Amino acid sequence: MITAKARFRAARKLERVLGYRIPDQVFHGAFLEAVTASLGFERLDRGVKAQVLEIYRDFLNCKCKDSPLCGCPERKFVAHLIELREAGLDHRQISSHLLEVYGIDLYPADILGFLEDSVHLLEALRDVARLDGRETVRERVEEHIRWIEQ
Repeated sequence: MITAKARFRAARKLERVLGYRIPDQVFHGAFLEAVTASLGFERLDRGVKAQVLEIYRDFLNCKCKDSPLCGCPERKFVAHLIELREAGLDHRQISSHLLEVYGIDLYPADILGFLEDSVHLLEALRDVARLDGRETVRERVEEHIRWIEQ
């Protein structure tokens, strides 16, 4: 899954502030728990602190009982990637955006593969909606496919 490939570039800086090792994978449970604990973040440099806050605000802000290990961060991240593509960014621009705003390293080729897999999944959903006679769903899915493929 694409979330397993997302890495936080400044993970070592975060480790120095926290005082213990954390994985650099953004959606690893230990990383998510470290970010939500927010211990010592005032000691981070302004750029890294802003990136951690953006990750928290955009992906970790949910009311689930099991937060941050509830699956919401991964779903929000995937939805964000698709929204960026539908807004007209290509896979290279999405990679640059993730690095600039969130400090998340994700290869453009991985993003492209994820978008292709998403289109295939949406095509299957479209076919099921057509077979089930759900024309409104089919039309909405086709619209999303066109936005991703543009």
